[in-house]
Amino acid sequence: MKERGELTGDERTELTGDKRARILLVEDDKGRCAWFRSRFSGRQMDVTCDVREAIRWLETRDYGLIFLDHDLTAHNYEQIAFNYKEEEDMTGYRVACWLAEHADRQREATIIVHSLNYVGAQRMIQLLQDAGFDAEYIPFTILISGLRY
Repeated sequence: MKERGELTGDERTELTGDKRARILLVEDDKGRCAWFRSRFSGRQMDVTCDVREAIRWLETRDYGLIFLDHDLTAHNYEQIAFNYKEEEDMTGYRVACWLAEHADRQREATIIVHSLNYVGAQRMIQLLQDAGFDAEYIPFTILISGLRY
């Protein structure tokens, strides 16, 4: 019996996809970035923790696999006046909003929200799925224990 979040062999193959497909990783943790780079070595991967840069890349590049974190650059949260709109604009949720607003873009991509922020991740998944994307929530802790390529 499959446990919640555990990936089957077919799901692992489907998740890692075409070896030629470009990958986008939106993540601010250097350790996690290193893990993704090692797991997908030899693949074209764009890595950023900057929401604006991620959106620029989504506008101009095609991706087969997109990994999104919710909470980005936590140290910047202290530098803003805790304006909710500004704070939200600095998260992966803003990237998910852009994708939903431009639902004709990145249609072939599988989107994995890997955030440990369950509430934020669920908001992102709901938004992306409502826009018709193939999006799934797999927390990073599950990815590191079950993702094979």
